[in-house]
Amino acid sequence: MMPLFSERNGYKSLAKALQREAADEELRNRLWSVLLLVVWDRWASGTRHSYERELVDRLLDMIWLDFFKRPLDTSPEFKSRYGEAAYKMLREYFFECKWYEVYDFIEFVIRNIPKEWASVLRNACNRILEEENSAYRIIDDKVIEITDEVEIKAVDEALNSPLRTITLHLERALELMADKKAPDYRNSIKESISAVEAACRFIAGDEKATLGQALKEIGKKVDIHPALERGFLALYGFTSDSGGIRHALTDSSSIPSYADAKFMLVACSGFINFLLTKAAEAGINVG
Repeated sequence: MMPLFSERNGYKSLAKALQREAADEELRNRLWSVLLLVVWDRWASGTRHSYERELVDRLLDMIWLDFFKRPLDTSPEFKSRYGEAAYKMLREYFFECKWYEVYDFIEFVIRNIPKEWASVLRNACNRILEEENSAYRIIDDKVIEITDEVEIKAVDEALNSPLRTITLHLERALELMADKKAPDYRNSIKESISAVEAACRFIAGDEKATLGQALKEIGKKVDIHPALERGFLALYGFTSDSGGIRHALTDSSSIPSYADAKFMLVACSGFINFLLTKAAEAGINVG
């Protein structure tokens, strides 16, 4: 069966777009390269008895003893002209292991190298994790999930809305946010808000209404707490003022970030799900 549009483009679900419980080839390539630059190359560039080379050898002993839990007297040399080199074995392990073992390995290395090295490694890894749309970041010496299952379910539910206009806006928001080469967070946020507008206009029965007008009309049909309505209108106002999202950019415009785009995608998806559920409870046909 030929894959569908969302499957071909990799943004059928937030979990796929954000590499949750996954680490693709590009992410592994870049994380290994950072390990090479920050840690392994210190052995290669050092003299035979240099302090940095000794630190890498000590790290190798700890990896062998406490990570792989193998007898220390079987540990090979880090690099060798003869026989199996530890560097080659570590590299093969990194590219063949499970996705979560990649993060186990990075955590272990960070905890067992000098603080200065660890700081550089952590910052470089976090930059790559963000650029490769990973759902994880390194805080201190731990890999932490920044996108949980509840958020993913909220987006997936909204993406499966029976209203095609909502789905199209959310698919585009996710596509723009998850584009590894040229992410467009500003327009991703705009698409997320447009999905809410589409839902509100449908429920209100007015295709030309503004979000504020539509919410007031919906309030006549559906019980929405005033504080919730005010809160979302305030969030809508933020997108009009922040970073030129809904108007032309100015020199003083702030630039939306990945965190802004992800928050708006999740928040808008949740609000859409809430509106459609409340509409269905009120007897409004939402497809």
